[in-house]
Amino acid sequence: MDKTAQGGKAYGLLKSQQDEKLNGINETFLSDPMYVEEEDLASKLETFKKKYMEFDLNDKGEIDMMGLKRMLEKLGLAKTHLELKKMISEVAGSSSKDTISYDDFLKMMLGKRNAILKLILMFEGMGKEQEQKEAGPPSRKTFSDLP
Repeated sequence: MDKTAQGGKAYGLLKSQQDEKLNGINETFLSDPMYVEEEDLASKLETFKKKYMEFDLNDKGEIDMMGLKRMLEKLGLAKTHLELKKMISEVAGSSSKDTISYDDFLKMMLGKRNAILKLILMFEGMGKEQEQKEAGPPSRKTFSDLP
């Protein structure tokens, strides 16, 4: 990294290096026969990359406990330290690290297993889609609509 870069410029360089690194991992997933059946894979990978980079607070290509805590708080789902540790170990597998690598993140999001974090992120995405669809006044409700 350029030693003269400071502040925002250094941050921009760091983010562009991280973007390149994550793009390389995305390319690996795009060429992986295991995910060849995945619908709209390139678009999903780009969305996952943006979400991941948003919460990689240490810019090392991994989401640590604070990054995960911030992600969940932003979604309105504050969790305890123990819950965060459990979520990280669920995604990272049996490795003893306290971070979620991008590779582990993609395997979770594209895999068949339903990790808690995956479910949270999927529902967050669905909520945004519904917000966009529901423009205008709400539809009239009748008694038969009640649960």
